Amino acid sequence: MRFEEYRAHDAVGLAGLVARREVSAAELLDAAVARMAEVNPRINAVTLDLTERARGEAPASGPLAGVPFLLKDLGANLKGTVTSGGSKLFAHAVAEADSATTRLYKQAGLNIFGKTNTPEFGLWPVTESEHLGVCRNPWDLGRTPGGSSGGAAAAVAAGIVPAAHASDGGGSIRTPAACCGLFGMKPSRGRVSFAPQGEGWAGASIQHAVTRSVRDSAALLDAVCQPQPGDPYFLAPPERPYLEEVGREPCALRIGFTTAALQSAELDPECRDAVLDAAKLCEDLGHTVEEVNVPGDFPAMQAAAGLVIAASVAANLAAEAERRGRPVEPGEVEVLTAASARRGEGVAAPDYVRAIQTLHAFGRAVAALFETYDVLLLSTLGRPAIPIGWIFEDRRLIAERIFAFMPNTQPFNNTGQPAMTVPLAWSGSGLPVGVQFVGRMGEEAGLFRLAGQLERARPWFDRTPAL
Repeated sequence: MRFEEYRAHDAVGLAGLVARREVSAAELLDAAVARMAEVNPRINAVTLDLTERARGEAPASGPLAGVPFLLKDLGANLKGTVTSGGSKLFAHAVAEADSATTRLYKQAGLNIFGKTNTPEFGLWPVTESEHLGVCRNPWDLGRTPGGSSGGAAAAVAAGIVPAAHASDGGGSIRTPAACCGLFGMKPSRGRVSFAPQGEGWAGASIQHAVTRSVRDSAALLDAVCQPQPGDPYFLAPPERPYLEEVGREPCALRIGFTTAALQSAELDPECRDAVLDAAKLCEDLGHTVEEVNVPGDFPAMQAAAGLVIAASVAANLAAEAERRGRPVEPGEVEVLTAASARRGEGVAAPDYVRAIQTLHAFGRAVAALFETYDVLLLSTLGRPAIPIGWIFEDRRLIAERIFAFMPNTQPFNNTGQPAMTVPLAWSGSGLPVGVQFVGRMGEEAGLFRLAGQLERARPWFDRTPAL
């Protein structure tokens, strides 16, 4: 199969070719592997090659049978392979069993042939780690593909796969999707199980995917939105498959928009203009669009989330030390990760409880906006993809630069609401600019209907980097 033909289809389209026997699963894998060999040395998106394992497994049946697929090296275990979490500490941590999500991907027929780059423990909005190395954006090799699912997004944007597994604890699906010109849906808390692992960052983390098309995102969510026994968070199943929602016209929505940077001073003008342009597009499509102020104590939310994350890092390292009977040594994790763990070790139990209470109060405050509006529209990022290394150039400015880059994603991890980034704009220099839409808790269906309408009004599928 020629690359041009392979790239002309999304995952649903490729599965259709296999189902009609116009192409075989082996031919699709050959096309994906050939593209990986061509571009991966330049972008470092795929960090674990499982091609031979994929060739040796019998093709599965399912709605996405035969489609090549990649797992992020964090959050989704594949039996018999390493899940490093982007860290030297877990460079030899071989999974004894599949995660629930991995098992469901396999049942859908996806052909998993590798794992993708991620920063250590998914802590950063860029994908630059000592263990897995720097991942580069296919649109501009000097810029980040975002993080922490940067390898997934780079692989999809570069045409290695049409869709890839990703996860999002503070923007880690939406940030790389926005940087790489992709569609990225962060589902509601509880929509996708983390079984058998525990929930990440007090329920802020969620798994799903980055995709080129809206319908691929819907089909992949259909495959994995199955609660598992003992899940601490779960939602009622959708009324109908999400894939069916993509082609349905949404009703006239009440959309509130803001050009604010919720956790920083201001947006880059090109990000601001993208929001205003998207607001006009939504109005032209028949929706009511009004400017709003987003309620909530954002500094308090940010501080509480930071405390929860630091405590989670400390707990992760403590569990590994207990497992092997000796402490984690200097150099086994990165300096900034170690600093986060030290901070987490000092978190008292009452402070942790108060942090959770602060996050819950923030969620209730934001929810008040959605009593009036169906959807919130705002910029995904504070600026287009930043140069590699920019965040870490001056350690005194790391926090400031992180939130200048990603001021608008973390809030909706902590409210638990579904949020999607849609590639509706490009900068003057040709970089993708994502626009974010947030829905009510559990209402992914409405977002998929809106996303499908936007995709038809302003198609982006054929807009790809010249890598």
